[in-house]
Amino acid sequence: MYQFFVEDEQVQQDRICIVGGDVNHIGHVLRMKTGEKIRISDQSGRSYFCRILEITEEEVWAQIEDTDEMGTEFSHKVYLFQGLPKSDKMELIIQKTVELGVYTVIPVAMKNCVVKLDEKKAQSKCKRWQAIAESAAKQSKRTVIPQIQMLLSWKQALEEAKELDVVLVPYENERGMEATREIFRSIPEGVMIGPEGGFSPEEIAQLDKDMHRISLGRRILRTETAGMATLSMLIYELDI
Repeated sequence: MYQFFVEDEQVQQDRICIVGGDVNHIGHVLRMKTGEKIRISDQSGRSYFCRILEITEEEVWAQIEDTDEMGTEFSHKVYLFQGLPKSDKMELIIQKTVELGVYTVIPVAMKNCVVKLDEKKAQSKCKRWQAIAESAAKQSKRTVIPQIQMLLSWKQALEEAKELDVVLVPYENERGMEATREIFRSIPEGVMIGPEGGFSPEEIAQLDKDMHRISLGRRILRTETAGMATLSMLIYELDI
């Protein structure tokens, strides 16, 4: 069953109107027909099981048949602070962490980041990354589309992370999984991942008291693997 997202005002009493790019996708790419079932989520986090009533060039109308009371979201929001990686690795990170349930992805310019983005390039990248997040949210039947924030400096990321109760910082120099398991049970809200070169000693020294350095095991993980591994462990430990 395909997933689509709409604004709250597109949901009427017993039917939903889909507009925009999804109309062409439904009619000409997926070649869907009237009578087929789809799942639709609105901005408020409500999801509906629907049946297509009508497909035109401008709109798709769907009849609401049931609501998804369970939903697919975690019981609380998880923010991923991701050190900016090289090439197209950020696209992979966004795609997979959205599938795993992340609420917001925040790119961070850290000392060991190889890639440097000016404001214009950062805006262009962010637009591209947001489209990838939406596509991954549809594929994984998310109830919401995770937001991709604009690139932050390390100082800005630290200030934003301080607003969260518990932040996990996987760090290659940390040892011992028992402490990691204990911290995972405290229901973390943030995950902070370093770039290819890892966190600098200065960055680690600047971590707040609620930002816990953890180990992800005896092996060194790539930056594009570390966030996915951490989210997977959170799902296993907390079923969040």
